[in-house]
Amino acid sequence: MSTKQTSQEEVHTPTLAIRNPSTPLRTPQANIRTAKEYMSIAYSPTKNTGADSVAHICHPDSWFYSPSTFPGCKTPMDYAASHSVVMKSVSDLKIERFDQAWAKDSHVLLRYTASGSHCGEPYKGIEKSEPPRKATWWAAAIFEVEDGKVRSFTKDWDQKVMQIQLGWAPVKESGDARWNEDMLRNPERARESGE
Repeated sequence: MSTKQTSQEEVHTPTLAIRNPSTPLRTPQANIRTAKEYMSIAYSPTKNTGADSVAHICHPDSWFYSPSTFPGCKTPMDYAASHSVVMKSVSDLKIERFDQAWAKDSHVLLRYTASGSHCGEPYKGIEKSEPPRKATWWAAAIFEVEDGKVRSFTKDWDQKVMQIQLGWAPVKESGDARWNEDMLRNPERARESGE
């Protein structure tokens, strides 16, 4: 059964994306390399000078999502710009290792361990201590890579642990490992305590 369409009704014709046969399909490993390249720039206190640092590896209309930790960032370029500000304070920030690197088709998951110390500029009015406070934290980055460029980036970050270790977040004494400063400074010990 068909219905008659009037000039006021919108006609939707699906379009098919046709891959250029001369362009080889990117492998999951190639997509992991692209995601790691983005990370190597965005997490480098010397390479990341702001949004332009990663623009060449991102689609112009790409998007970023991490509302609880980077609420004002809407693109991977915004994230790089915001992260470059944090790295002025944590000027020795580095990715220690990629704990997991998985890819399926165009999606990439990187779970990583990072570390650094507040050895640079003041952070939101908080001066560095002597010796500088150190931190180790964990995060996950989910990328969508299309044609060798980042299409999307979603981040889940253990921000509280990092901020407490660096002295950037107030903590009240508590027996609960989730709010105990000593346990948050040493998450592995908290894990062993079974709380």
